[in-house]
Amino acid sequence: MSRRKPAPVAPVKPTTIRCAIYTRKSTEEGLEQEYNSLDAQRDAGENYIKSQASEGWVALAEQYDDGGFTGGNMDRPALKRLMADIEAGKIDAVVVYKVDRLSRSLLDFAKMMQAFEKHNVSFISVTQSLNTSNSMGRLMLNVLLSFAQFEREVTGERIRDKIAATRRKGKWTGGWPILGYDVDPVTHKLIVNAVESGRVKTIFKLYLERGSMMPVVEELAKRGWRNKQWQTRKAGVRGGMVFTRTSLYKLLTNVVYIGKVKYKKEVHDGEHEGIIDPAVWQQVQAQLERNGRAGGAPINNKYGAMLKGLIRCVPCKCAMSPSIATRRKTKRYRYYVCQVAQKTGWKTCPSKSIPAGQIEELVVKQLKKVGKDPLLLREVLAAAHEQDAVRKTELEAERRGLEREIRQWNNEMKGIAALAGKTEDSSLLTARLAELQECIPKAEGRIQQIDELLKAIRQQTIDEADAKLAVSLFDPVWGTLTNHEQTRIVQLLVEQVGYDGSTGKVAITFRASGIKALAQQR
Repeated sequence: MSRRKPAPVAPVKPTTIRCAIYTRKSTEEGLEQEYNSLDAQRDAGENYIKSQASEGWVALAEQYDDGGFTGGNMDRPALKRLMADIEAGKIDAVVVYKVDRLSRSLLDFAKMMQAFEKHNVSFISVTQSLNTSNSMGRLMLNVLLSFAQFEREVTGERIRDKIAATRRKGKWTGGWPILGYDVDPVTHKLIVNAVESGRVKTIFKLYLERGSMMPVVEELAKRGWRNKQWQTRKAGVRGGMVFTRTSLYKLLTNVVYIGKVKYKKEVHDGEHEGIIDPAVWQQVQAQLERNGRAGGAPINNKYGAMLKGLIRCVPCKCAMSPSIATRRKTKRYRYYVCQVAQKTGWKTCPSKSIPAGQIEELVVKQLKKVGKDPLLLREVLAAAHEQDAVRKTELEAERRGLEREIRQWNNEMKGIAALAGKTEDSSLLTARLAELQECIPKAEGRIQQIDELLKAIRQQTIDEADAKLAVSLFDPVWGTLTNHEQTRIVQLLVEQVGYDGSTGKVAITFRASGIKALAQQR
């Protein structure tokens, strides 16, 4: 009896595994070449896939190439397309040359691995023999990625230490140029720009004369003056923006202008030449401190200078500042002194100074007249409340903008740390990192100042009914108000007080109405 031979079994055709090759290079250097790093990475991936052809591996024609993008975050166009195609079910495996080509962030990589597992997508590293289809491959992958992140963080620490040491020696570590200086292309040191340095001196002088920042911003706009503009090798023309309150504040507080360099809170003597006299710079810092960065916010008034920030010397066209003279260590005499007279001598100004009590009493008498006009009083109060509302809106908008900038700067610092170890010339990266390390603390400090200013606006807003009563009943009520309340009412009602020492006349401009009144000649 013969046995029947079993029929031959047809070989099982392997399932097709669609493989996407992802490539990345941190910098754009060399990408213009006919055969670059991205091409080399892709060739390695294609050769590996061909070696697995018996298992059904097939390389997809779609190219996922990110040239000039950091691996420290996921903000990469080709990576986004890759993740979208994975979610659409178009990919079965992702092939890369090395693990850090996909990501150098452990947190980001973990997110991507979760997405891969969700859609049954394997991850393969060609040069490291990793395949996440098995548990050992996943373990080795996490170990390698941890070391990649450790290397990036150590590189960032080395860069920060180098910047600190360089700044402590007074050297310019780079960054965006500032108005008044150019960067020597050979020595990379700051050199004074004759034309721009003259403008910087004028800006400091304007702030001392005008007493607040917004008038200076408006004057710079009239003159057509802008921030520093320079030419870069790749990006073209940068800078040249109009001055704002923020950029003016940065200029006025920059220690570079007095020949210094700064690292965090440390200030050191610089190798470059200063533009601004240190005494002038200190006067500006003191005025900024008194006025707050906004230049027009409520300010401390220790000795009850009711007209602080309001009174001006007419002949010299400058502000008059409060001054205290002490006699016998117990008696204090208050004055308003012309700033020109203070700087250049008593003989240069006909006004010189005026007793504070005398000029304040005259202004109060004029305010009593305002209290007898109900229509004018309503206009003044409405305008004052509107000014507070506008100022509050501006501060809140500035705060939101600063918070956005801080988030962007922090992300940029992470990207720079990732790039630092991947480029031979890291001088530009180091310079930018140094600038960001100065910008972030300043922005955080400004947010704190804004919060204090907003709190001051809320606390110092006078109730309309109380203000009406206080002004309408000036004679019986004025003397019962505190110095703070009296000063606030004066600030609400008076826009400017002009004193002309040559004639002894005082000109008062009231807010909202625009009415001018001249006091009697003394």
